Amino acid sequence: MASVFIQDQNKTINDPAEISAFLKPFGIWYEHWQVEGRLKPEATDADILSEYQPEIEAVKTKGGFLTADVINVNPQTPNLDAMLQKFNKEHTHSEDEVRFTVSGKGIFHLHPEGGPIFGVTVESGDMINVPRGMKHWFNLCDNRHIRCIRFFEDMTGWTPHYVDGPVHEKYSPMCFGGDYLAKPVTSEKFVAKPIA
Repeated sequence: MASVFIQDQNKTINDPAEISAFLKPFGIWYEHWQVEGRLKPEATDADILSEYQPEIEAVKTKGGFLTADVINVNPQTPNLDAMLQKFNKEHTHSEDEVRFTVSGKGIFHLHPEGGPIFGVTVESGDMINVPRGMKHWFNLCDNRHIRCIRFFEDMTGWTPHYVDGPVHEKYSPMCFGGDYLAKPVTSEKFVAKPIA
């Protein structure tokens, strides 16, 4: 389930209704779709598109999208670091960026005009759009895996338009949650010795 983190306010929002209410004034849609039991682990891209066809058609109608596809990013993806470098710097797109996360986890950092900069962590079941022209950047979480349905108005996909004076370096690229908490540190037992 998604969460919103507003770093400058040290505030986290976890409730889906509160997330939707927070995002709506910025023109950002957030929905959580049912995923439990819908797909087998070995599902192909075609299986995913077939299973989610009703939701896909609703989003295409709502946003005027022409097509949808599936992207599967994982540590074995060729040229993964080069691909991620395109999107981990503050940029905009000339069309909405809409993704439904089938599996995996990542964080959209959003920088709306007149609003705070915040991160939206997305994972399995989360659908979000980043409106055209909104400054943002994206990071994968530590396991470097995300599988998403993407929606397009233009068949050529999104081209990042980098912004002047980007702020992405001032904000944590970390995902938040149990997988990312520090592991306990073990150390040798300290034995106090009397002062002679």
